Amino acid sequence: MKKLVMGFGALLFAVSLSVAAPKARNFTGEIMDSQCAATGSHASMLKMSGMGDKDPNDPVAKKMCTQKCVQMGGKYVLYDAAEKAVYQLDDQDKAKEFAGQKVKVTGTYDEASKTIHITTIETAS
Repeated sequence: MKKLVMGFGALLFAVSLSVAAPKARNFTGEIMDSQCAATGSHASMLKMSGMGDKDPNDPVAKKMCTQKCVQMGGKYVLYDAAEKAVYQLDDQDKAKEFAGQKVKVTGTYDEASKTIHITTIETAS
């Protein structure tokens, strides 16, 4: 009987851990730098850096601006324009190769820190 009770207790413990574990979700948006994501556009940063003649929606300008702002101390983030939401990204190296691009990020979300713990990133159409 004691073995049955201990086995049942172990099963309940395992089930509680699986229920408490965060579920992976998909997020879509643009990999931006934290400075530009605060305003939802690269326009002001391009203007401040003397490149106001560049189209802030041009893919080359987006990538260039994002990379430059990160070099100056910013962080790669995911900007969801539809929700006007900015998500921190835990793995800056994974985000780096997608600078300025529209992506789908799969991972778990930490509500307290507003951080996505990245499992995968891929380009989105």
